[in-house]
Amino acid sequence: MDGPRTLVVSGASRGIGRHVAMRAQAAGWRVIGLARQTDAGAPFEMRACDVADSAAVRETFRALRGEPRLHGLVNAAGIASMNLLLATPPETMRRLVEVNLLGTMYCCAEMGRLLARRRGGRIVNFSTIAVALGLRGEAAYVAAKSGVEGFSRAFAREMADFAVTVNTIAPGPVETDLIRHVPKGQIDAIVARQVVPRMAEAEDVWQLVAFLLGDAAAMMSGQVLHVGGA
Repeated sequence: MDGPRTLVVSGASRGIGRHVAMRAQAAGWRVIGLARQTDAGAPFEMRACDVADSAAVRETFRALRGEPRLHGLVNAAGIASMNLLLATPPETMRRLVEVNLLGTMYCCAEMGRLLARRRGGRIVNFSTIAVALGLRGEAAYVAAKSGVEGFSRAFAREMADFAVTVNTIAPGPVETDLIRHVPKGQIDAIVARQVVPRMAEAEDVWQLVAFLLGDAAAMMSGQVLHVGGA
């Protein structure tokens, strides 16, 4: 069937998710962005969905059953909290797990069902270099994102029989709203521990996403790839 492939991008209202959605649209994908609040000015279709709400995720993806060229999912929705665990409220811990880990799992489960029927597709999830570096002051965030990495490796095996690849990108610090209020000295210390000691840009992340979504990455699955190197 002719026409552009369809890509679903969660967290498409800002940050890396927004950049990925815009670059994918420019590259010829039909993009459907998901966010808690939609943006009427986005150059791609937006649908309201809180990824931490399993019922909302189920309804959103069921509405995509009729998409004839549905092929990819990028789970870029996420939140961070940089604080010592002893000073982190239980509600914050819970929300970190709900959005980062469960949100990823909910979207993967629903998209996985759709892609399995089509016998092919690409899923890209997001972790963080904080997992590999075991960053002080990010224990709760690292716990949630560690879950994403372990889940993605196991889910990749479950989807292999359907020719669906599942990979994880774990960037170092990228200039987005997620780190805007983190002290510069703290960011510099993280960057200094990377293999490539410089801040990444959203475009660096997109280039890796684009590869993983493409046909050339058919043999790449179950991998965790670090932007910046860990």
